[in-house]
Amino acid sequence: MKKSVYEAAKERALALFRKAGIILTEAEAQRLEVADFGLDDLEQTGLQLAVYVNTARCCAKEMALTPHQTCPEHRHAPIPSLGYPGKEETFRCRFGRCYLYVEGPAAGHPSCRPPKGSEDYYTVWHEIVLNPGDQYTMQPDTRHWFQAGDEGAVVSEFSTPSYDEYDLFTDPRIRRIPVIED
Repeated sequence: MKKSVYEAAKERALALFRKAGIILTEAEAQRLEVADFGLDDLEQTGLQLAVYVNTARCCAKEMALTPHQTCPEHRHAPIPSLGYPGKEETFRCRFGRCYLYVEGPAAGHPSCRPPKGSEDYYTVWHEIVLNPGDQYTMQPDTRHWFQAGDEGAVVSEFSTPSYDEYDLFTDPRIRRIPVIED
């Protein structure tokens, strides 16, 4: 991802956080992560996040998605070498609307569609609509993906420790850890 793309996405995310009433310190704003998942199509597939804490016992993050931006399907599987059972996470919507898709009975008429060209990599269709104040908890190793509505979305995540580098994505093209180029 080009540095200019990263900087523009960071500013859009900070504006969404302000709309949601989320106050970040200067240090947190500087550490804001912009993930394009290695697909170089941030408008469709991406996520901006601020990590407050990620210890051996818990994790707390704020996630910003621009309108219709999608975090691709993935799961947080057990990591036997670490003795880790996988991440349990709770999403709580703070602003906008977030459409969360998890394992379970498929929605008859889902509200969202996967990003163009990536349709084959979206396999779970049980739809949960999160409006401000709504929350949902996922157990470890649950396949899921999510997409922002028309205004974008801000979602708080509360979880057991996060090992993003171990996330398992349905799409084999994805690289979870972003690479920023000049």
